[in-house]
Amino acid sequence: MECEVERDFEREYGKLQQLEEQTKRLQKDMKKSTDADLAMSKSAVKISLDLLSNPLCEQDQDFLNMVTALDTAMKRMDAFNQEKVNQIQKTVIEPLKKFGSVFPSLNMAVKRREQALQDYRRLQAKVEKYEEKEKTGPVLAKLHQAREELRPVRDDFEAKNKQLLDEMPRFYNSRLDYFQPSFESLIRAQVVYYSEMHKIFGDLTQQLDQPGHPDEQREQENEAKLSELRALSIVADD
Repeated sequence: MECEVERDFEREYGKLQQLEEQTKRLQKDMKKSTDADLAMSKSAVKISLDLLSNPLCEQDQDFLNMVTALDTAMKRMDAFNQEKVNQIQKTVIEPLKKFGSVFPSLNMAVKRREQALQDYRRLQAKVEKYEEKEKTGPVLAKLHQAREELRPVRDDFEAKNKQLLDEMPRFYNSRLDYFQPSFESLIRAQVVYYSEMHKIFGDLTQQLDQPGHPDEQREQENEAKLSELRALSIVADD
């Protein structure tokens, strides 16, 4: 009977241990993702600002207009990215953190149950030891005392075990109702962000006066210009 009880307990607790690990990993991955998103958009803004300070912008109005349009687009992207990250922080990362904060109390309840089980087994072994001895007066007295000591300890263990076996499945099954709104919010935040990115870069494309060149043509033009630079005496090899 005890083996069956332990199997049931280990099965339910094992599922919660896995859930705890998955929750921690998801929270960590979400934090890394949002940090990377912010770093990306901040870097893009920094690059556009660096281009604006490039001396080329002072000499070429077309280049200045193009870089200014890029800078505006990058700042818009950064603003929407910040909104997306704030939304994810509020509706996904914080709920994950709060959900994970429950596990220490759960694990402590399991430890108390384990201690009660050890006390139960110890006193049960004591009772069985006296039961196996010859039934003399002193032995019967000790057996009676051992049984009296065992009863409240057994009741305590059974109560702790029953509570955990009742509540662990309920806690595990509640995960879907708890997390579904968070994941829906995550999807909506991503959809809104990328919809705005489509608009931003669509606007940027329309502002570019010069039509785009194929990559192969652009590489050929760059190589030709680089060859001209290398031909200058100040960069020629000695």
